[in-house]
Amino acid sequence: MPRVKVPRKSTAVDMTAMCDVAFLLLTFFILTATARQPDPLEITTPSSTVQFKVPDKDIAIVSIGKGKVFLEIVGQDVKKLTLQKMGSLYNVPFTEEEAKRFSVVSSFGVPFGNLKKFLAMNGQEREKSGIQAGIPNDSTVNNELFEWIKQARFATAELHGVDMRISIKGNANEEYPAIRKVVDLLQKQKINKFSLITSAEAGGSN
Repeated sequence: MPRVKVPRKSTAVDMTAMCDVAFLLLTFFILTATARQPDPLEITTPSSTVQFKVPDKDIAIVSIGKGKVFLEIVGQDVKKLTLQKMGSLYNVPFTEEEAKRFSVVSSFGVPFGNLKKFLAMNGQEREKSGIQAGIPNDSTVNNELFEWIKQARFATAELHGVDMRISIKGNANEEYPAIRKVVDLLQKQKINKFSLITSAEAGGSN
C-alpha cells in the first residue's frame, strides 16, 4: 500500500505578543526614567592619565569653581533622608513635595536659608535667579557644607549600611586655597580617603 505523503508547510510564528511586550517595556522605561539635569556649575577639570570610573551610588561629589561650592548627593532615598536630617538640625520642616523635588535635584549650591525658595522654582527660574551662590563653607562663621556632608554620610550608613565615598570636582583654574578648604573640612570628619575627578588625557573621564 503506497505511503501517504503529508504536505510540508512553513512554520509561522505570531510575533504580535512579543511586539506588545517590547513596546510595554519601552514605555515603562521612558516614563520611569529620570533625565539627568544639566550641571549648574560649569567646571573644566584637569587632565589625568589615571583611569577609574566614579561609582554611581553611595557617593557625594563636591564641585568647586568660580568661588562657589556645590554638592551632589547620589541616590534619591539618601537625598530625602539627608534633607530630613538637615531640617531637624536647623529646625526647618520640609513637605513631602519639597522632599520629592530635592530628591531629583542633581547638584545644588544654595545657602540652607534659601533652600525652600530654590525648591519652589523650576529649572529655568533657578538658572536666571542667581540663587545658587554656593553652599557656605566658612569654618569659623557658617559651615553648612560640613553639615550637608555629615548628614549625608549618616543617611547613607543608615539606609545602605556602607560608608559614603567623597569625590572632589575642582576647576582646573581654581585657586588651591578653595580646594584646600574643602579638604580640611573632610579631614575634620576624619575622611582622609577621597578621589579627585579629572578628564582622561586619552579620552573619556575618570
